[in-house]
Amino acid sequence: MHEAKTHLSRLVDEAAAGQEIIIARSGRPVARLVAIEKEALKPREFGRMKGKIWIADDFDAPLPDDLLDLFEHGPVFPEDGPVPQDNRPALPDT
Repeated sequence: MHEAKTHLSRLVDEAAAGQEIIIARSGRPVARLVAIEKEALKPREFGRMKGKIWIADDFDAPLPDDLLDLFEHGPVFPEDGPVPQDNRPALPDT
């Protein structure tokens, strides 16, 4: 383990070149240092989920007033019950 710490940079270079490095502690193998496969480094392909995801045309439509009121004034945790009218924060005039 001490040798691996001391020579980590060299060991990483060897692993990147394709060699498998086994790191041992007290003579027992505990870790394996290998290069990351080229496949894992490929950039993501744009549009791979095309046809697999559906978003409603009105997904960003305004919420109904009763649901909007719950978001703005409802309890953070439903088991706490509704927020009393006097404790609701004042909304800025728009």
